[in-house]
Amino acid sequence: MREAPAAESPLHSLCESASSSSPILSSRSPKAREPTNSPRYRSANPPAGAGDVVTAWGKEMAGLGKAFYAVGFWIRETGQALDRLGCRLQGNYYFHEQLSRHRTLMNIVDKTPHVHRDAFVAPSASLIGDVQVGQGASIWYGCVLRGDANNVQIGSGTNIQDNSLVHVAKSNLSGKVFPTIIGDNVTVGHSAVLQGCTVEDEAFVGMGATLLDGVVVEKHGMVAAGALVRQNTRIPCGEVWGGNPAKFLRKLTDDEIAFIKESASNYSNLAKAHAAENAKPVEKIEFEKLLRKKSADQDGEHDSMIGASREVPPELTPSSPAQ
Repeated sequence: MREAPAAESPLHSLCESASSSSPILSSRSPKAREPTNSPRYRSANPPAGAGDVVTAWGKEMAGLGKAFYAVGFWIRETGQALDRLGCRLQGNYYFHEQLSRHRTLMNIVDKTPHVHRDAFVAPSASLIGDVQVGQGASIWYGCVLRGDANNVQIGSGTNIQDNSLVHVAKSNLSGKVFPTIIGDNVTVGHSAVLQGCTVEDEAFVGMGATLLDGVVVEKHGMVAAGALVRQNTRIPCGEVWGGNPAKFLRKLTDDEIAFIKESASNYSNLAKAHAAENAKPVEKIEFEKLLRKKSADQDGEHDSMIGASREVPPELTPSSPAQ
């Protein structure tokens, strides 16, 4: 008994008609044409409804990803809440360490600060750009030395005290951009502002003074505290200038001139102690804390047992009651 031929699918009939009508497809030999049931043919021509299945699968995976994100968010928030609760329960023992992004030395493109190895730069100070610090100089806490438009030079043994600002202007009314040059053994008081000026060796700039572009303070010159020295002013050797605007006040005495160099020397010695303290590792700092706490907890009986005596300053000694 002969078997009936299998019925051809509409897709097969469509392909056959297309190949017979196309000169390119009809010129190919039968061996060159792939059968419709080949794997490559099926992959290139997915069955009907396959696109809907892929779309549904993509939506399902997207929903699953959102679910995982939500679960992770809840876990993270729960962990942070538990951490905050634990910190509150610790009371006075709570310690929260934050990452400091402060940079003591910072480049500006190709301009790099250069600090002598024997100089002291406080951890909270900022040296930016073309800044040069000489031997034995000290840059104290909160100072900003910014050499972006021009250079800043700090001489040997000079001290720039806390919260002072030393910088240069990118432009001014005169059209000249001056560097800021500070000589050797100069004292610059707290919160002073120096911009595009020159301070020669062993000069003194008082607290809160402001020196603008083109100012020159000669050797042994002194700017009084809070003075405003206008542009292109020159302060001669051995004179004190003060006021707003700054004007000549009087001549310096020999003792005052000697004090300028002595002040710079005192700050240089003090900077060594601060540099040693700031260089201590964390382990040594914690060990010293324990020693101080242990010493504070020891009472008089312990001192008598080991034969130690504690001297009380006279101002802390209780006075006897009046008769």
